[in-house]
Amino acid sequence: MVRNPERRTALVDAAIEVLARDGARGLTFRAVDAEAGVPKGTASNYFASRGELLAQVSGQIHQRIAPGPDEVAEVMTAPRGRELVTELMGWINRRVSADRTGYLAMLELRLEATRRPELREELTATMRGTLEDDLRFHREGGLPGDRTAVLLMYLAMTGLMLEQLTLPGVVPAEETDGLIAALVDRVIPAG
Repeated sequence: MVRNPERRTALVDAAIEVLARDGARGLTFRAVDAEAGVPKGTASNYFASRGELLAQVSGQIHQRIAPGPDEVAEVMTAPRGRELVTELMGWINRRVSADRTGYLAMLELRLEATRRPELREELTATMRGTLEDDLRFHREGGLPGDRTAVLLMYLAMTGLMLEQLTLPGVVPAEETDGLIAALVDRVIPAG
């Protein structure tokens, strides 16, 4: 396999665009090559199979959405309370909304995982690891709320983001911040 990390990243980013726009069925090496603006056959030189490309997409989406360590350190200077949790949930929602393509590609990956057991296994491990990282961040960051509260917020936020990105008119955008605040208020007890 070819070893050019920048080209590999560009191909994976192109795959994310294709996946979000055309779905899993439209994700071919040829489509990735065209999206990346590289010669035909380039993607197949970097990835041994479509499955390998799909696995790379998942990791890249998480990197695109994840904040940098300096951003996290800055936001975590606030007092540890429900207000900070509300801000963090809103922050996640804004980051996902800013990379709509990445999240839509992740939804396509999830759907494709229902048909491809090897992808389901990899994606489950990736998402489980991400969730465990989030739980650890919450606990080690001294944020209020137990494991169940964090899991409930995760489930509610993924549902909200699904609605916003796929059918934006279902939940009016102007209600989002209030809904997130209400979620945190109801899931994490005062004091």
